Amino acid sequence: MSSEIAKSLQFICDEKGLEYNVVLEALQAALGAAYRKDFGNKQQNIQVVFDPETGDMKVWDEKEVVEDMDEEELLKDQEELAKRREEAHKEERDLSEEEMEGLMRFNPKTQMMISEAKTHDKKVKLGDTIKIDLEVPGDFGRMAAQTAKQVIIQKLREAERGNVFEDFKKQEKGIVQGVVQRRDRSGGFIIDLGKITGILPSSEMMPRERYNLGNRMRFYVLSVDMGSRGPEIILSRKDKRMVEVVFNQEIPEIASGEVIIKGIARDAGNRSKVSVFTEDESIDPIGSCIGQRGSRITTIIEELGGEKIDVIQYSDKAEDYIKQALSPAKVTSVELNEEEKEAVAMVESDQFSLAIGRGGQNVRLAADLTDWKIKVQDLGGEKEISSDDDMDDVEKALQTKNTSVENTEEKKEEETVKDSAEEVVE
Repeated sequence: MSSEIAKSLQFICDEKGLEYNVVLEALQAALGAAYRKDFGNKQQNIQVVFDPETGDMKVWDEKEVVEDMDEEELLKDQEELAKRREEAHKEERDLSEEEMEGLMRFNPKTQMMISEAKTHDKKVKLGDTIKIDLEVPGDFGRMAAQTAKQVIIQKLREAERGNVFEDFKKQEKGIVQGVVQRRDRSGGFIIDLGKITGILPSSEMMPRERYNLGNRMRFYVLSVDMGSRGPEIILSRKDKRMVEVVFNQEIPEIASGEVIIKGIARDAGNRSKVSVFTEDESIDPIGSCIGQRGSRITTIIEELGGEKIDVIQYSDKAEDYIKQALSPAKVTSVELNEEEKEAVAMVESDQFSLAIGRGGQNVRLAADLTDWKIKVQDLGGEKEISSDDDMDDVEKALQTKNTSVENTEEKKEEETVKDSAEEVVE
């Protein structure tokens, strides 16, 4: 019979991917709980050692030896302690050590006063741990079987959760693959990750991206924490760190450290700007990211759901960095205010809208990437838009600018027609 028990334990270990000692400890804890329920009492600290090879079992009550206390004073202090705990509970806080100082504390489940301890062992001293052997009834196995089974199941679940937690904790700040399972009440999605499910909150979803049930997608692991019901995994599709991880996976020069990502600015689902740098003069950092005929950047764009990617050259010189950050627009010059960390980028009139971008997207991403507040100004000085302007203000300014350009063109056309008419009269 003992060999069958050992085989069963090993089978559970192999099936659940658990260590043998973890399962054995779960079994011993289950037997201890079962013994306390059927043959012991709540004041016992039952400990069990079980030998799966022989089937032998030892059971004892384990206590810490403490000094003798006056029962009346102890009762009075325990009542006061309970009162203070209740007050702390009402205030939704834990009782502090300072509030418990000076009050007698005694836990009959884990402690025993020395006078009583000496009735079991005359040589016992304060601070010792005393073990009181308990008898194992012949019918213990039959009566305790159900209780032991439930505790073992619970312990195994906890162990499995712990293994899953450790596995995903290693993948935190990385990318995992999952299947869109269902929508939750908050508007986010539950993602099937295999052994466990993760949560994709609505705040971490990319705008206009479809999350059809059954779709297999890749997600950035935002956080992994252990909750009351097991591991809680929060996922993201819009975090800018996802761009960095994808670049590391797809571009060997970045993975090896030859090319360094210096900064990322992202408008998830629309456009990202990534600045790269290398100290190796033989390597083209932008070319490394783009790949032959755009093969590498195309893979990254597909990975990010069609999001456009601007790869730019990092520079220690703020003027050059800001010029690069505002690409694809061509910037004529940049004036810096070092104290306020503000920059004014001068562009030709035909580059103004391109530098700003739709809804001010380009200038805002450039400001986020360079960590400078950027104002874009056309060389005519008619219009100026800042990176922190409201989107509506940006649209109005661009419309006004376009109208101004149209009016200028109409005026030129009128002058041309007038000149032509005068020539005909002559």
